[in-house]
Amino acid sequence: MQVFVRPRPINPWLYLGIPFITAVALILLEWTSLDMDVANLFYDPAVGQFIGRHSYLLETILHDRVKQGVIVLGVFSILAFVASFFWPRLFGWRRELGCLVLALGLSTAFVTPLKKVTQVQCPWSLTQFGGKETYSKLLEPRPATDKPGLCWPGGHAATGFCLFGLFFMLRDRRPRLARVALAMAFVAGSVLSIGRMMQGAHFLSHNVWTAVFCWLIGLGSYYLVLYRRGVARAPVAEHRAV
Repeated sequence: MQVFVRPRPINPWLYLGIPFITAVALILLEWTSLDMDVANLFYDPAVGQFIGRHSYLLETILHDRVKQGVIVLGVFSILAFVASFFWPRLFGWRRELGCLVLALGLSTAFVTPLKKVTQVQCPWSLTQFGGKETYSKLLEPRPATDKPGLCWPGGHAATGFCLFGLFFMLRDRRPRLARVALAMAFVAGSVLSIGRMMQGAHFLSHNVWTAVFCWLIGLGSYYLVLYRRGVARAPVAEHRAV
């Protein structure tokens, strides 16, 4: 038996306003040198490479192992969603699990197509940091090259920020646990973003854009799967917004 939970109200100024303001700020920052200034903090000119370029912790643990962990989470989410059609204990969580699967899938699937379209170079490929490619900002034309960049948005940042899906999955059923999931997503995405910046794989703006996209994907999945349908079918109840 499927359970319909009355969704807690969405504050559009919070859920849409903050990502909109962030996106506008990122566009305005295109006219500054902030990305390059932050990247310089992690570059050692004496050695000629980024300080985390060959770090075991950053490359093997925070890059490979964490990515594998999120893949495992995604697989378990799919299996749980399928099981919710047969296992009575999961019947009531079917829509929440569907929302999580959708959010996780889209939050990781959008990255590669955008990389191929935008062709933004990684910091470690640029002449300023010992590479051979010419720097160009997101909204500028790409200089001619035989090796187009594949660094915008941040793929590994999406590995952390895709966990926004857990927040939206739990938002109406387990508000306190949802806030823990939200904090976990912010921390995971931020740590993974900083790690890749230390390696020279991404500029700061690449990762912030990724956070905005992942949040909007999670919100959109929640609205389509849980919020809209829940409002239509669940009994009326008063809830406070997160």
